[in-house]
Amino acid sequence: MLETITRLSHEFGTSDYVKGGGGNTSVKDDMTLWVKPSGVTLAGLTPQKFVALDRVRLRELFEVKPPAEPSAREALVKDMMARALCPGSTGRASVEAPLHESFSARYVVHTHPCLVSGMVCSKRAEATCRELFPEALWVEYVDPGYTLCAHVRQAIPQYVAQNGQEPGIVFLQNHGVFVAGDTPEEIRARYDRIMGRLRQAYQDAGVSTTLTIGPAPTDLMVAEVTVRLRDLMGADQTVQVVGSGIFAAADGPITPDHIVYSKAWLHFGMPTAESLLVFQNAHGYMPRVIVNGRGVFGVGANANTAQLALELAQDGALVKQLAQAFGGLNNLDKRASDFIENWEVEAYRRQQAAG
Repeated sequence: MLETITRLSHEFGTSDYVKGGGGNTSVKDDMTLWVKPSGVTLAGLTPQKFVALDRVRLRELFEVKPPAEPSAREALVKDMMARALCPGSTGRASVEAPLHESFSARYVVHTHPCLVSGMVCSKRAEATCRELFPEALWVEYVDPGYTLCAHVRQAIPQYVAQNGQEPGIVFLQNHGVFVAGDTPEEIRARYDRIMGRLRQAYQDAGVSTTLTIGPAPTDLMVAEVTVRLRDLMGADQTVQVVGSGIFAAADGPITPDHIVYSKAWLHFGMPTAESLLVFQNAHGYMPRVIVNGRGVFGVGANANTAQLALELAQDGALVKQLAQAFGGLNNLDKRASDFIENWEVEAYRRQQAAG
């Protein structure tokens, strides 16, 4: 089973399905759930890296009434998940492990394909989902983590009562998709159906599934932005910059992954001391993506985080483009965005990605 879920993780760990450390996978038997560690890429998984959780102890999470205050609630969840670790298992299980436990199916593969995001992040997301995927379970936006897991755990039995079987596909608004199945063939067939129907929908709407990107900026242009940022942010700040040609960037919070890796808001124009101060006062952080007439630039403490910021900005731009097929882009509200910005789990994931 671990060899099989590793192969599935690699198949769905490509850039068509996830970016950075996004997405998670699991496999289970009667007593144990093996799930992807937090912050580890799907493509980088090996059978030995999966975190083994005792399913009985993991289900205890749904038998307690968690605190209403978000930080206290998430601390309790983190502690209970740590106690569910099987002897000898190491690592930090994906925060969505309890959601994986809510499926009876043996294999679960959760990803964030851009083609899916174009639908689930659109203004007509629910109606489109019900039209294209009547067999799927649709879930309105819920904060990731325990709240989402508890919500889906209640929604699955309701689906079963109405349909006589468990959902094999669950779409999450402004988040992604869970696909479950008892065999790897079921997983692959369901993903093929998802991607095929969406490609056809974009084609019917006359919306390209490819993002147009202009000529790459020269090394001199990237160096100019880098030097300017280092001068403005101070010698104590480590700044790396990677550049891309111009594309129609999306501004505003889209999904948790976009907020984690490229932040919700972009800086437009060449940075100045005044513009950076205004940006930081408005959003509480320095920009991770800068857009100007010369290109789009990802900014990070190292080349890896800068590249991820740029990749998620490109992904966000394509999501915005695709969402035009379904009424346009639907951004997350400030409350939802702030929760992710301040969530300890995502801070941990950022730290892992920086490595």
